[in-house]
Amino acid sequence: MVLVLVIGDLHIPYRSNGLPGKFKKLLVPGKIHHILCTGNLCTKESFDYLKTLASDVHIVKGDFDESTTYPEQRVVTVGQFRIGICHGHQIVPWGDMESLGMLQRQLDVDILIFGHTHKFEAFEREGKFYVNPGTATGAYNALQGNVTPSFVLMDIQSTTVVTYVYQLINDDVKVERIEFKKPA
Repeated sequence: MVLVLVIGDLHIPYRSNGLPGKFKKLLVPGKIHHILCTGNLCTKESFDYLKTLASDVHIVKGDFDESTTYPEQRVVTVGQFRIGICHGHQIVPWGDMESLGMLQRQLDVDILIFGHTHKFEAFEREGKFYVNPGTATGAYNALQGNVTPSFVLMDIQSTTVVTYVYQLINDDVKVERIEFKKPA
């Protein structure tokens, strides 16, 4: 069992004061093996916080990040899965299935992680898995002010990824489970 935290679009301190307390209680050091972040951490302090949760942190540059050292996209291998990460502001129109599919093929990945829309999504398409963790802080976006805070934990076991999405709805943490099996 390998636990991967997928998180992004924190926008601290510009659009949010921080992670919800109920999420902070769930995200404890020593449990998570890898962190894949879709960017828009905005500050070094947010990066430092993620480093307290896991030593293996992969971040791509969001359109509001102060750091210029994050790459636009990145590919990491976790177990038997090649995972691509991009912020998502490069996908035009934002979240477009055809554009996401094109990026998935360019990166040659089994799973594509993307963000920018601040809305959780997870779906399988043509034998590949796509995940948008949403915004862990509930930061507003250009299109909506009332956004549901969310993040994703992926449990990678051999050729299966069990994805748990955590959403803060009416001050309660709701968890949904989604399973993806890598085609043979």
